[in-house]
Amino acid sequence: MSTQAHVIKTQLPSPPPSLPVLLAHVRNALDELKAKDAVEIDVRGKSSVTDYMIVVSGTSTRHVKSIADEVIKHAKKLDVMPLGVEGEREAEWVLVDLGDVVVHVMLPRVREFYALERLWTVGDQPPSDDDGDEPARDA
Repeated sequence: MSTQAHVIKTQLPSPPPSLPVLLAHVRNALDELKAKDAVEIDVRGKSSVTDYMIVVSGTSTRHVKSIADEVIKHAKKLDVMPLGVEGEREAEWVLVDLGDVVVHVMLPRVREFYALERLWTVGDQPPSDDDGDEPARDA
């Protein structure tokens, strides 16, 4: 009776892609499906959930769903599995959570109503001096 050891080959999981690589793949997916009015928001330091949010519009619920599916497909090419996908059934607003990047695909009326861009960019711009007065100077 001989005993043979069976060798099981395993492979360590590949490291996650860098943020610029993931962003590039998401941008490619959005371009391929002709997503409208893409806005990227750097939320590092503002959110503990993600580093970037990308907000785009689709022209119909079918378009919104297709854009989200394309983002997921491109992420999977990098071995990035979405942490969550919300809103696919109604497809008026589909959220794709890729960890470092969260993509919001919305119908224009939904996007206008929730105004995520304004919500996440408040305070990013220095206040403008709309009254036309010169700034006070110390003499």
